Formats: sequence, C-alpha cells, structure tokens
Amino acid sequence: MHSAPDVQVPAADGPERPESPQDPRLSQSSEAELTIGGMTCASCAARVEKKLNRMDGVTATVNYATEKAKVAYGPGTALDDLIATVERTGYTARPVPPPAPEPVADETPETSGEAGGPEPPEEPDTETASLRQRLTVSAVLAAPVVAPAMIPVLQFDNWQWLSLTLAAPVVVWGGLPFHRATWTNLRHGAATMDTLVSVGTLAAFGWSLWALFLGDAGMPGMRHGFDFTVSRADASSTIYLEVAAGVVTFLLLGRYLEARSKRKAGSALRALMHLGARDVAVLRNGAEVRVPVGRLAVGDRFVVRPGEKVATDGTVVEGSSAVDASMLTGESVPVDVRAGDAVTGATVNVSGRLVVEATRVGADTQLARMARLVEDAQNGKADVQRLADRISAVFVPVVLLIALVTLVVWLLVTDDATAAFTAAVAVLIIACPCALGLATPTALMVGTGRGAQLGILIKGPEVLETTRRVDTIVLDKTGTVTTGRMTLQTVHTAPGTTETDVLRLAGALEHASEHPIAQAVATGATERTGAPLPTPEDFTNVPGLGVRGVVEGHTVLVGREQLLAEGEIRLPEELALRKAEAEKAGRTAIAVAWDGEARAVVEVADAVKETSAEAVAELRALGLTPILLTGDNRAVAESVAAEVGIDEVYAEVLPEEKAHVVRRLQEQGRSVAMVGDGVNDAAALATADLGLAMGTGTDAAIEAGDLTLVRGDLKVTGEAIRLSRRTLSTIRGNLFWAFSYNLAALPLAAFGLLNPMIAGAAMAFSSVLVVTNSLRLRSFT
Repeated sequence: MHSAPDVQVPAADGPERPESPQDPRLSQSSEAELTIGGMTCASCAARVEKKLNRMDGVTATVNYATEKAKVAYGPGTALDDLIATVERTGYTARPVPPPAPEPVADETPETSGEAGGPEPPEEPDTETASLRQRLTVSAVLAAPVVAPAMIPVLQFDNWQWLSLTLAAPVVVWGGLPFHRATWTNLRHGAATMDTLVSVGTLAAFGWSLWALFLGDAGMPGMRHGFDFTVSRADASSTIYLEVAAGVVTFLLLGRYLEARSKRKAGSALRALMHLGARDVAVLRNGAEVRVPVGRLAVGDRFVVRPGEKVATDGTVVEGSSAVDASMLTGESVPVDVRAGDAVTGATVNVSGRLVVEATRVGADTQLARMARLVEDAQNGKADVQRLADRISAVFVPVVLLIALVTLVVWLLVTDDATAAFTAAVAVLIIACPCALGLATPTALMVGTGRGAQLGILIKGPEVLETTRRVDTIVLDKTGTVTTGRMTLQTVHTAPGTTETDVLRLAGALEHASEHPIAQAVATGATERTGAPLPTPEDFTNVPGLGVRGVVEGHTVLVGREQLLAEGEIRLPEELALRKAEAEKAGRTAIAVAWDGEARAVVEVADAVKETSAEAVAELRALGLTPILLTGDNRAVAESVAAEVGIDEVYAEVLPEEKAHVVRRLQEQGRSVAMVGDGVNDAAALATADLGLAMGTGTDAAIEAGDLTLVRGDLKVTGEAIRLSRRTLSTIRGNLFWAFSYNLAALPLAAFGLLNPMIAGAAMAFSSVLVVTNSLRLRSFT
C-alpha cells in the first residue's frame, strides 16, 4: 500500500503587502503588487512586463485589464527599484495599499442608530469622466465634418474651411491622449497602439493642410466625393479631415465604452470588498460600545441585532436567529443558528439578537480570503493569454512596417500618391492589439466575479482549461455527499408505544450525554416533538454501552442491545429484525427500554444532503463519471451511493490512501476532479487534476483546492464546472475574434478595400465587442 506524499499547504494569508515605498521592510519582501498607470493597450502591458522580467531575480506578470503588476523579487531588489524600472519605461507605478483602517471614533455606549454605518461611497471614476467629456466635445465638432464629406450634396462653397476649423480641435485636443502617449513612448524608444492612431490621424490632418494651403483643395468651388474603398483622385485636391476627426472620435468612443465595460467587469470584486460591516457593538464590562470593525480582536464578544451585518467570523455564544448569507454563498434561504454555531462576517442577521465571539478578524476572515482569491485569479494569466501578449509586444512595429510597405507598393504599382496614402493610413488605423490584450482578462474578471457572487471561487485561469478536460469526479462522502453529522432517521416502536413517548424519554436521557450519537437523538427528539425535554434523574453513563436513568418516574435504558440484556430485557422479534436491517444498511441502531420492557429501536445515521442526488445527476449530465470515496465501512458507503445514484465506490480507505486512489484513477487514463472538505482530503485535492474544496471545510482543504465552493452544497460543484467551462469558452471566443479581426482587417486595408474612417470605426468597436462578450457572463445562472 502506498502512502500519500506530504502536501505543503501555503499559508492562508499570503505574503504581507508593503505599506509604502519608503518602508524599510520592503527589501525583505518577496512579493508585491503594483498599480500601473498610463497603459493604453496590451502592448504597453507587454513592455512593462518585459522590462520587469529583465531585472535580476524578478518574475512579473502585468495585466492590462486590471492595470496591475504582480511581482516576485529576491532580497537584492527593493520595491523602489521596481517602481523606477516601470517609470523608466514610461509609465507610473505605485504599491497597492493595504486596506485603510477605519477612523477610530470615541468609544461610547450604544444607544440607537443603524448598525454597520453608512455604505462606503463608490470610488470616483475620473478616467471615464474625462473620456466622456473629451468624447462629447469631439463628437459635436466632428459630426459637421463627417456629414458633408460622406454626403456630397451637403457640401457648399468653402465647406472645407469650416471642416478644418471644426476638425483641428478634435485632432489636437480630442486626440491629445493618443499624441501624449506616443511622445512618451517615442522618448523610450517604443511604439504602441497610440503610435498607430497618432501617426495615422496626424498624417491625414497634415495631408489635408498641405492640400488646402498649397494645393487646389482650398478653392471655393471644391467638391469631394466619398468611397468606402480607396479612391483615386488628384492628390492636391484631396482632403482627409473627416478621417482625422472621425477616427479620433470613434476611438474615443471605443475607449470610453471599454473603460465603462472594464469597470463593470470588476464591479463584483469591488462589491465583495465593500460587503463587510463598518462598525460593531462590542461588549465591554457588560455595556455595548460602538467601535470600528478594525478595532475588533480575536476573543472579543459583540452584539448583532436583527437587520445588522455580522462584523467578523465568529461563534454564537448567546441567542438564536436566522442568518442570510446570500451575498457570500449565493444561497437565498437563511440558515438557522444558535449557541455554538459558526457565523461568517458580512452575513446579515435576519431575526433574533445574537452575541458572537470573534474567531477571525481582518485579513483572516472568510470575506477577506474570498476577495484575495478572486483578485489573484483576475491577475493571473492563462497560457493562451501569454501567447497573445507576445504577439501584442511585436504587433505595432509589424503594423508600422506593413503600412510602409503598403505605401511603397501602391506608389510603385499605381503611381497614385492619393491611393497609396489612403491605403497606408487605413493599415495604421485598423490594427488593434487591444482586443488581444482584453480577450482573457476581461472574461476572467467577469467570470470570477460572477463566481464570487454565487459562492464559487476560481483560483486561476489555468483551472478553466482543466475543467474542460476532466471526465471523472471523486466525491468524499462525509461532509460532501452527506451532512457530516449524525442525524435521527427512523423510530421503530413496539405495539402499544407511541413515537412521541420514545422520543421524549430517550431524548431526555440522551440530552444529558455528550456523545455525538446521543446528541443526534436529543436534537431529533426536540425537533420532532416540538416541546422541551424533561430533566432526567439518576443519570448514569455506561461506557461503550449507553446510558440509563429515571425520566418522569420511568427507569429508562438507551444504548446497545447488550445494555438491555444486562437488565434481562430482550428485543421483540420485530424490533430485532428492524435493528438487523438498519445495521446491514450501515446505520447505527439504538435500543430503547423502560420499566423492564423493550419499547423501540431508533436509527441514527450521517444523513445524505437533500441536494446530493440532484447534484450527482447534474455531474453526469456534464459528462463526468461520479465515484464515492470514503473511510467508512462498505455497507454505509454502498447505501449512500445507491441513494444518490453512484455506481463506483471506494470504501474503507484510510486518509493517507485517498491520494493513492486518485493517482490510480489517473494511471487508468482518467482526468480526475476531487471534491472534499477535510484535512484528510488535502493530499487528494492537491493530487487530482482539479481540486474542488467545500468552503465549509478545513483551511487545509480550501488551500489545496483549485476551486472553492463557499456553500456546503454538492450541487454547487456542477455550477462551478459549468461556470468555468463557460468562462473558458468566452475567452476562446474572444481570442478567435481578436485574431480573426486582425488577420482579415490588415490585408483588406493594405489592398485598399477600406476607407480609413471605416477602418477607425471597426478598430474602435473590436475592443468593445470583446469586452461586451465577456460581460455576458454576468448573467450566468
């Protein structure tokens, strides 16, 4: 028998983020996250990433969609060095700051007021506001320029001079972001998409100035035709003001829509980060004191009233209520909690007053860890995205070369300067590396954000590819398919005995015991009778056999059949048969007797979750073969498997052998997904091709999994795989469009089949199309 290898579980917190560039501890840090400013296309991100990776001991990934760089570096490099490198490349960089602590208010006893404080204001989006202003002005000025150029009947004497007056501010001021970025990149010896736009529009504007002032285009009676393809005309009487103004306006529109869409794509993560309560009523010396959540410490007890958010992860020590966790788990039905139950920060108390003892605060809470997992996934890169980035890095120089070749070939073949210039400008303007750069990260942002809303955390883009390949799914039994706790199932009574009497007397006696089976009987008795249990007298625990005592004047025995035999009590034939059937099915059978007679047999078992059978059916519909894996005995395992519809069972497997079972399935050529929730599942989760960890389970299992299911419901497994596959197909669709667009558009422009203004519109909307396609994931259900 092979034993599973030790699994190195990463720390839950991850590396500590630096506080500021001046912090002396920075040189000791091995990982940092930077916000990169000034990037305007995917080739910008590729340049920054290339420069950072050229530094000794530095490994960096730069994400254009999130505008962040994740950098790992050695002790010989300081954070200042990384920032300096980015700035030398022509962009800005600053460390992502840690969450700002709440302002500390005076601690005063709580008297009234809405819990949680005001909701945080949404961050102002200055970039989008600036783009909207620039777009509005440019569109108003460009419309009278484009209209007469495209509709010759609107042209009047000297219309070209009005067009120049209106087009000049559009090209100069409206296109300033493109020109400024081009100049910055030229100073650093680089070219980006802005270079193509700036060169193309300024060339069109410059040609028009030459034709107006030095050629024949400025004559009062000049008329201008419009063609969707390259037209041949006298160079000195041809102007391109509508191209210059129209392209700038289209590109500003595209960039504005792109910025709005990117903000929508990241809205789920921002909403997740703002879910938590703002302040909390802490119990200090018996009085409630309202303090900011940042002041909470592990062990503090705080009050949660109906309608308030639970301030942090903790355990209920007083009270009972229903808690709405829909914002974290996607589960719409509130969950009942009472003393001893765990509650999660940011969930909402629906009914009763609770006193909670904090068990996790700050970055350790489930909400903070969820946000960190989502953010890490959004910052990651799939292999196919790295290919797109490499193409983007060389894309602009290649396009500049194609434009130059187009100009030369047209001049040589046609000897028509106007046609040659038109074709070359169309090549410059239609090229779009942005769609390539946005294809993967925008789909990831939306897909992982939507997953977080549904209680599904995807750890990284590489996980998506795996979900497409898996064909077998191994399900741990306890806590995954079943509830993981003993539950009262069935009560078989002797003639003349009612179930209520059995539950009242047996439940009262078991309530005094701490054994899990006894607690299952007591809890079930309370729920089914709907009344408080009586208090037993002369309670005695008989180790290994059961309990005895006096309840309401009756001498009661509850436990193994041997306990009854010691009192010379035998089970009637009918009850003995029921007991044997229960044990054959893997359930625990408990005998109940009082006043010298056997009265009932009570069945207790780890109950199958209500949704497990439906979940298994959905997994089969996704093309997966389900397998049940458990350390429990074979009778129990086969009973559970039959109930939920699983044919293949591995039972009586030791914890360290679970990973070995997964490897054996992989050796058979299967691609294996594993679902588990315990420490003993961590090795198997790490060994499987795809690990799905129940969020209700242990930290070790969650860290070892590739997908975390915040809700402890097996049905979410199918949803997680469907969402991952849908996100992957969206990425592939985006990349197919981005590659196809550029492969088709560049030859069309080079061969003179596209007017430059039409090319500008196509380029602007190619990026918008990619982002809009990604946004469709927000409607995933």
